[in-house]
This record gives sequence, C-alpha cells and structure tokens, in this order.
Amino acid sequence: MKLVAWFSALVLFASAANAELVESKLTLPGELGSAVLYSDSSKTEAGPAVVVVHEWWGLNDYARGRAQQLAEAGYTAIAVDMYGNGKSTEHPKDAMAFMNAALAEPAKMNARFDAALAILRKQPAVDASKLFAIGYCFGGAVVLNQARRGLDLAGVASFHGSLGTETNAKPDTIKAKVLVATGGADPMVPPAQVGGFVEEMSAAGVDLQLLSFPGVVHSFTNPGSTAIGEKTKMPLAYDANADRVSWEALMAMLAE
Repeated sequence: MKLVAWFSALVLFASAANAELVESKLTLPGELGSAVLYSDSSKTEAGPAVVVVHEWWGLNDYARGRAQQLAEAGYTAIAVDMYGNGKSTEHPKDAMAFMNAALAEPAKMNARFDAALAILRKQPAVDASKLFAIGYCFGGAVVLNQARRGLDLAGVASFHGSLGTETNAKPDTIKAKVLVATGGADPMVPPAQVGGFVEEMSAAGVDLQLLSFPGVVHSFTNPGSTAIGEKTKMPLAYDANADRVSWEALMAMLAE
C-alpha cells in the first residue's frame, strides 16, 4: 500500500535521557483521512507500537493526548481519525451523527485502521510482531471488531467501549490478547452485554482480561467527561482510580 504522508514534525519535549518525542501529522492514502503519529526519535531498538482510536467525539485533544502518553512511555503510537474528515464535537447529537455515519461504512473504517497499521509497520523503531490497538468508547468497539477480523495484533484494549456484536467471533479467529475495562454502573454497557461478550470470548478461545469497576459510569478515563456529563445530562464521569488501574493493566499488557 502506498502511503501519502505529510509531516508537520514538532519536538514535544526532551527528557533527562535525551528522548525526543515527535508529532507527525499524516494523510492516509486513498482520501481516507488523517492520523497523528507520536514517536521517539532517539529510540534505536524496535519495540511495540499502538493504534489509538478516539471516542465518539472524534479525534480530539484527549485521543491525541493518549497517543502522546504512550509515546512518553516508550511506545510509538498513532491516533487515527475514524471519521476521516477531522470532525470533533462536545455535543452528543453531533457525535451520534458522526459515529453512525462511520458505522455505516465498515469497509472504510477497516481501511483506515489498516492504513494506520501500515504506517506503524514502516517505522524503524517498531517491531511489527508487537502491534497493539486501544480505543475509548466508540473506539473501544472499533478495536474489538478489528480483533474479530482476525488481524495479526498482539493485543487490543477497550476502555468503556461497547462490547456487543452482530456476528460473534469464530473459534481461533482472534489472535490478539484482549483487555476490557468497563464501568459496573455504565448503562451504555449493561451487565447482559458484558456477560454475552465474556461468553463470546470464551467460546472463541480468547485470552481475555476483564476489569469491571463497581459504581463507575461511562467515559471514566476522560478527565473532561464529568463536566460534559453534567452539561448534557448523560451518565458520564471521570473516575481517577478506574483510569489509573486500567492504564496500569494496559502498560502491563504492552510490556509482556
């Protein structure tokens, strides 16, 4: 696949170890949209890399910040725009419209994800056998569906993402380890959906780690979610403990 990329490289900071984090804005091939790559230009050894998929709000500062956070932890990361047009919002009606439009074109979403993976594989500091994907809310569902496709991923992690599917994974199709972090009081991911997902993963022979946080609602990893929840009257709220524990679980998976 030929990749057309334009780079707006920005050295984000230099640590005591002289690491240089670089932000590169990329254009995906075939008018699929854009992505932002975060890498450490001082790295000389190939290591794991991560695709980051945004919440239903779109590719905003939060999603880019998570990718940068991964780069700061030593992992090359690419935040991909699954809407393909740079749209983002804080209004639920707009977010729903953006998400539904993307879900109506699953082949295009798959192509965007594949393009992001292709970019990671070309990076000199990336071990192509250690590719991961993480997603939040809408993005959590996206990365789980990429695992269901049978992509050659080392692991996927879904944070407060929908777990349902119209077509259950077939046995031995999912190659990735799966980490799911969900709120025990999240009405968008009810217990019945969680139970069905666990059954699906068990039947498919998946290595699953499920973290369920009692009393925690949707979007618990996003510090801005509490204010949005109050403004929109939606069950959204940040939970520092759930955020910390789920992130630590991700770090452990990446380090395996």
